[in-house]
Amino acid sequence: MYSRIAGTGSFLPPNRVSNQELASRLAEQGVETSDEWIVSRTGIQSRYFADPDVTSSQLGAQAAEAAMHAAGVTAQEIDLIICATSTPDMVFPSTACLIQQRIGAKGCPAFDVQAVCSGFVYAMTVADAMIRSGAARHALVIGAEVFSRLLDFNDRTTCVLFGDGAGAVVLQASSAPGIVATRLHADGHQSGILCAPGAVSGGQVIGDPVLKMDGPAVFKAAVTVLEQVANEVLHAAGRDASCLDWLIPHQANLRIMQSMGRKLHLPDDKIIVTVHEHGNTSAASVPLALDVAVRDGRIQRGDTVLLEGVGGGFTWGAVLVDY
Repeated sequence: MYSRIAGTGSFLPPNRVSNQELASRLAEQGVETSDEWIVSRTGIQSRYFADPDVTSSQLGAQAAEAAMHAAGVTAQEIDLIICATSTPDMVFPSTACLIQQRIGAKGCPAFDVQAVCSGFVYAMTVADAMIRSGAARHALVIGAEVFSRLLDFNDRTTCVLFGDGAGAVVLQASSAPGIVATRLHADGHQSGILCAPGAVSGGQVIGDPVLKMDGPAVFKAAVTVLEQVANEVLHAAGRDASCLDWLIPHQANLRIMQSMGRKLHLPDDKIIVTVHEHGNTSAASVPLALDVAVRDGRIQRGDTVLLEGVGGGFTWGAVLVDY
């Protein structure tokens, strides 16, 4: 038994914020940045911010319903829900359980995975293993974030990078491999280079619950581990980079993505890039980019796609897919 991607979906909140709009807002509070500064360093041109009363489960449910529609399955056929998020609606229950309620599914296991920007790759790997074991036949895997809630808008090195959104896939049991190989890693010794070091205790927030990032350290670590895990997952599949039709890296920084393309000898037009439109949406970024490329016709059945994630933890991983 194997798993294959039966359908994809995504959802972005309606509030699109361009670099110029964000720079104007920041200038009002004495923080200086510009469209040129942001684009030259990241490739980001805009991002989407959810309204204050909109939650990750709401975004995730919209993406989930689009994926189910594309897969031709109903909520009653879903027998596993995994949501990757770092911005859950509440401490508990899980965002996956809240999505389950929103889409009208009942009874199946539902739980969250927290691996920050690697979360969707982690969740895909878990769902694939459960389908292979026979524990599920139709798994709904979601990445959903309202990352704008974690930003310090006095820190121009981080607040311009992130946005909100959701993406989802339906994985379906199959007699032929769809997900060919997966590999996951983490290094907790590097937890300090990307974190939001806050917690809830006694009804109060303790620590500092906004995002902290050592940009140069994250950049250096990301380009190193993404190359390593790409080669590792290809080796596990008994293949090399020449088999790849498409690369979908975590949508965080255009320079990191282009660097990965060069290391895998892929031209830029074989890298799916959506970061310019929605910024870094953490666990939502890979499924968002996947859905865009499926719906615009670039990714076709039979194509081989490499998905990669890297994020706080420090975590990283890759999934090789015969779509």
